[in-house]
Parts: sequence; structure tokens; C-alpha cells
Amino acid sequence: MLYPLPVVMVSCALKGERPNIITVAWTGTICSDPPMVSISVRKSRYSHHIIKLSGEFVINLTDEKLARAADYCGVKSGKDTDKFKECALTELKSEKVSPPGIKESPVCIECRVKEIRELGSHDMFIAEVVSVSVDDEYMNKNGKFELADAKPVVYSHGEYYMLGKRLGSFGFSVKKRKKHESIHN
Repeated sequence: MLYPLPVVMVSCALKGERPNIITVAWTGTICSDPPMVSISVRKSRYSHHIIKLSGEFVINLTDEKLARAADYCGVKSGKDTDKFKECALTELKSEKVSPPGIKESPVCIECRVKEIRELGSHDMFIAEVVSVSVDDEYMNKNGKFELADAKPVVYSHGEYYMLGKRLGSFGFSVKKRKKHESIHN
């Protein structure tokens, strides 16, 4: 019941085969040094086998423009469907892993599996981040990624939502306030 969750499109591939995309909401950062992430994938999904055999995947963040494709990639099986073609998505050559990223994604996170945890209905793939590609459109003049400009999508109880309103930055609750400001402003 931890909602909302990020909606990401995970691209994966076996050598010599068509790449696939699976939509995942059970994902997250689990370590900063070394940078590591996890995704949980149902064992019955077509992509599970691909990720388990290849040991690689790319997490592609979704934005408002990718919401329809993310939903499609979450309900259609890649076993019989070329999701890149059906969703008019462009394969982006990865820097350090075999599966392509999604060019239309604001951020592509290349990952190598370090451990697989069998949890029940899902397996958790714990992976090291080996490369990150960010669309220049979302970088400000100081080289900072402007997440809100990408209008990221989250998932909550069968519904998709778009984020975007900034409420503060790390430490804003303890920074000195102007004399007339209160904590409730």
C-alpha cells in the first residue's frame, strides 16, 4: 500500500532477438555508492526470462508524452508484439549494456543485475547502475536535471498521475525563514 509509485518502462533484450519493453511500478533506488536500483518482475512475464538470462536492463523514466506507451507496454506481452514498433518508440543505443534505451524517455538508466531475490509471485532484480543518459531538453544552464519539466508519471491503484509541483528542496524545513514567514506557509 505504498503509493504512488514511479512508472518506468524497462527495456531488455537477448542477443540476436527483438528487444522488449515491460512497464514496472515496483522499482526504486536502493544504494547511492555504488549506485544501485531494484525492479520487481512477476515470474510469469515474458521480460522476466530475458532479464534473468541477459543480466541487463535499462530503466526508462516515463513522462506525460509516454503515458499511453507505458500503459500499452504494461498490458501487452512482448512475446508476440514489437512494442517499440507498436508504440512508435525509437531504440537508443546504450553505452554499457546490450539492451537499448528508449530515445523518447527523459532519462535512461543502464543496469547490470548483481543479485536476484526470489520473493514469491515476483523476483527482485538488484542491479548496479552502469550508465545514465539524460535528454538535454531537461538540463538547465547549470547542468542540473529539471525533473518537474519532464512531467514524470506515477501509478496509484490502477490510475496514472503526473507530478510537477515543487513543494520545497532538501532541508527546506530547517532553513532560516524570513521574520514574517511561518512553518505553515
